[in-house]
Formats: sequence, C-alpha cells, structure tokens
Amino acid sequence: MGARMRLFWHKEPFDLEGTERLFMAAILQNAAYHMRHCDEYRCIAEAEHFRPDLVQTLPDITKLPLLPTALFKRHTLFSMPKWRIPVKATSHGTSGNFSRIGLDTGSLLAGLGMVLRMARTRGLLSLRPVNYIILGYKPHRGHHMAVMKTAYGSTFLAPALHRVYALKPQGDTYQPDLEGVLDALQRFSGQRHPVRFMGFPSYLWFLLQMMEERGMRCPLPPGSKIMLGGGWKQHYREQVEKPVLYALVKRLLDVDETEIIEFFGAAEHPILFTDCPYHHFHVPIYSRVLIRDVHSLEVLPTGQTGLVNLITPMLNAVPVTSIMTDDLGVLHEGTECPCGCKAPYLEIIGRVGMPDIKTCAAGASDILKGVDA
Repeated sequence: MGARMRLFWHKEPFDLEGTERLFMAAILQNAAYHMRHCDEYRCIAEAEHFRPDLVQTLPDITKLPLLPTALFKRHTLFSMPKWRIPVKATSHGTSGNFSRIGLDTGSLLAGLGMVLRMARTRGLLSLRPVNYIILGYKPHRGHHMAVMKTAYGSTFLAPALHRVYALKPQGDTYQPDLEGVLDALQRFSGQRHPVRFMGFPSYLWFLLQMMEERGMRCPLPPGSKIMLGGGWKQHYREQVEKPVLYALVKRLLDVDETEIIEFFGAAEHPILFTDCPYHHFHVPIYSRVLIRDVHSLEVLPTGQTGLVNLITPMLNAVPVTSIMTDDLGVLHEGTECPCGCKAPYLEIIGRVGMPDIKTCAAGASDILKGVDA
C-alpha cells in the first residue's frame, strides 16, 4: 500500500504530527507523478525552478508549484487519459467559468477512507434509515458539478428512504422548488424517521423565512441533522450570521445546534473538512493549509488574514497538489478551540474578487502559452 493510501486510511483523521512523514512521502510522490504525466504542470514547475527533491521537510511544501483555481477555470489540465478517470466533476461556476476535475480510481479509494473517518467524528454514520432534503441540485445527466455529487454522496452516510431536492433541472438550467421542499418537510416531520438536510445554507435560510412568514413550525424527529456546505455563493448579500441561522433552526425545526454540521471544501481540493462541535474547521491529516499575503504571496504567520493555499496529495488525475483559492482566511492554533482537537483550524473570512488575484492567475497562464493542451 502506497503512502497516499496509508495516509487516507489512517485511523486518526487529525493526527497531523503522527502522520507527517506519510503526508510528505505522499506529496513527493504526487508532485513527481504530475511532473512526469502533465506537460503543463512540468512547464510551470520548471519555470519556478522546482524539483520534487527540494521538498524534504514540511516547511518545504511552500516550494510546491502554486496553481490558482482561476487557472483551472481557463485551462483543462489532466495527468492521465480521460478514460482512466471514472469520476469527473466541475466547480459550481457562479462566475460563468468552472474548473474540470477528475478522480482516478486510487483517489476514490483514498477518499472513501477519508469520508468514513471524517463522518465518524461527527456521528454521521448510521444504519437507521432517514429522509433527506437536499438543499441543492438534483442529479441530472449532463450536469457534473462537484457540489451536486458531494450532496448526493452524503445520502449514503445513512440509508435513504426519500430524497427531495430544492433545485430541479429544467432544460439547461435549474429552478428552485422550495414549495415542494416545504410540502415534503411537513410530511417528514410527522413521521418517526429522522430527517437530514444537506446543502447550501442560503436555501435553508430561504426555507425558514418562508416558514416564519406563514407561521409554520415543523419539529423534526429525534436524530435529525442539518448538514450545510457549499457556502452562500451568489446569495452572499443575503448571508446571515451563524447564530441567527442556528436560532431559527431551533425555533422552527427543533434541531439543536449540536446537530448542525458544516462542511468546507472545493472542487479543486476535494478534502472533506467537517467542523467540530464549536463549528471550527480543524485541518485533517489529508491536507495542509497555508495563508499567504494577498500581494506578495509570502506565507503569513498563524493568526493573520490572507489568501488560503490548500495542499493535498489526493489526486493523480489532476495536478491540484497545491492550489491558491480566492478565499480569505485565518489559520488558528488548535489550542484556541475548546473542543480538544490540537490540529489548527481554518476560519474563512470571505472571498476576494478575481481582479485581486489576476496577477497570480495570469502568470501561470503566460507560462502555459506554447504548451499543447
């Protein structure tokens, strides 16, 4: 079993210190693989005078070729033939552009180990059948959004009795159906089976607003959970503070805050970050997070705000070993969280506009000129 597989099937998902050697071995193998099999990645690495043997200790991961997510929205980069990639996905693409990402067989097996362990930490694995309300996209042939696949995959953490979707396909687009969700919620609340919400927090907020306007309460059966991920996307103007949302969940659905679980991730970094009981995203062993200065891209000390750089050896299909997101975040010491987990945790502050990271994206695009796709 290779370093990647041993890392992703390690029994303790937050044992960063105990798995550091495994992580470094997997990162070296991953970077070397992409340099051998992806012309574009090798071109960028050589332009930055990078060689895998330059990465000897954990601080050396700052030397990995840093690819902005904007690059994947403008170029299709793969490190293996598409016929060897069983699962393909795209980013949400709210700006009109989207990244094309693939998961090879090894990535899928590694991801299974990660999901089982991360889900266990928040009590999401169950044999008890549940009713699912997906506050996201209904799967449809021709649509490959990663957020859609993630939401659907989450319905296998406990056996699904029913799946109801807030966004349904109509032609080439999706249309919200909150009335249908509300009807299903009323049916489910009168049953003995738990209900699990999964999806965008914005649509949960809109649903709760509808209920409040109509004077409705739908207390959910014991064991119900609210699972949120994907951010507020194009609805960022309607975003509310978490305590406001949590209080409305308790009042209208009778679900305690302890049963609200949030997720963080990206199509270009398919690592499952689950929050702790205090809603902090502790960094799991499958990833490392660096915070970089918005202007210089220099790595910032813990506690300072900057661009979020995500690093993982998970994918061989696509060279996303080290990506620069357009998220602004802060990395905190794990000891600042009362949950007891020692791993540092990531706080997402917001997003920067694409013009703010244009230089980073344009630099990589310039390097790729003259390289055959």
